[in-house]
Amino acid sequence: MSEIVSTSKGKNKKVLHVTSTYFPDTHGGVEEVIRQICLNTKPHGIESRVFTLSPNPFPQTIKIEGCDVFRAKKSFEIASCRFSIEAISKYKELIEWADIIHYHFPWPFADFLHLLCKVSKKSIVTYHSDVVRQKNLNKLYTPVMHYFLKSMNKIITTSLNYSQSSKILKEYKDKVEIIPIGLNEKSYPVPSKNEIDLTQSKVGNDFILFVGMFRNYKGLNYLLKSAQDISTNIVLVGKGPLEKELKNIVNNLRLSNIQFLGEVNEVEKVALFKLCRAVVLPSHLRSEAFGVTLIEGSMYGKPLISTEIGTGTSYINLNGKTGIVVPPRDSKSLKNAIIKISSDLSLSKKMGHSSRLRYEELFTGQTMGQKYLTLYNAL
Repeated sequence: MSEIVSTSKGKNKKVLHVTSTYFPDTHGGVEEVIRQICLNTKPHGIESRVFTLSPNPFPQTIKIEGCDVFRAKKSFEIASCRFSIEAISKYKELIEWADIIHYHFPWPFADFLHLLCKVSKKSIVTYHSDVVRQKNLNKLYTPVMHYFLKSMNKIITTSLNYSQSSKILKEYKDKVEIIPIGLNEKSYPVPSKNEIDLTQSKVGNDFILFVGMFRNYKGLNYLLKSAQDISTNIVLVGKGPLEKELKNIVNNLRLSNIQFLGEVNEVEKVALFKLCRAVVLPSHLRSEAFGVTLIEGSMYGKPLISTEIGTGTSYINLNGKTGIVVPPRDSKSLKNAIIKISSDLSLSKKMGHSSRLRYEELFTGQTMGQKYLTLYNAL
């Protein structure tokens, strides 16, 4: 992927990003957001490091696109939260290096690290999502979470929609700042004609594309049920804990228009975005706070199909303009949206054009990078 070049320089600052998981172990929206923040602040003099856990952290330090990633070994996992025994000593060393600690929430273990290590450096948190599940464990975690959030200098949320609909964020209005996620188009590869043709030979074109982790909140079971009795092909890119369950649904419903591609490289992913008719994100829970794949779809001028869950997904996708927004858990509405966009090429192109314009206006990586740069310098 190409480097982002700028002649503009700000004050040199060292920023440590703290996240549960990162490339190359996983490929999700939060990982891409961190990558984009690092890439788009680096030309302005920001030096970034990432601290994360890995099941196989060998080597312990790796370089990903100019950013050093420091990995501690994951010891165990409780309710999808990763823990590490060796992380504390490694984390203390990285704190000494950093000027600013940038947490990515939710990751309860990071809250404990912050408290145990008595972090006194300027600290901010990008609040990607409420903690939606694990209600019983939440009762134990909630006091720690509030202590953590109160200690932050700033709490960043990615859309006004989410800041207004989150009960937790309403308690910290004086700390909250909105910085929408942005992607730099130059950080994505440009597939050759041969590479696009190769991808097209596998999946065709004018399909509906989903890209993301196969997790509970993604609503993929509703998407699969919507695929019954329609001819439009649906291509699923990614992997995750629900993969076996989803494939069983496909077999039980005898769906012939579903294709699982697993994880793909960046070149093939871009080729898929270029070949598809529309991008779909059927998430039905608030864990989907924004939806990076929707921005990627906008970046490539595609209409979007998403659900109304009171989060940033409906900030990216404007119903009737950049795509279609349907109720969550509603396979019938999903099906109707797919049929409408698949059968009306003129509408598809019109929405795709509006989608691209909205990306250029609000969701470029340069815009996001400048806002984080301003925040870092203000601290």
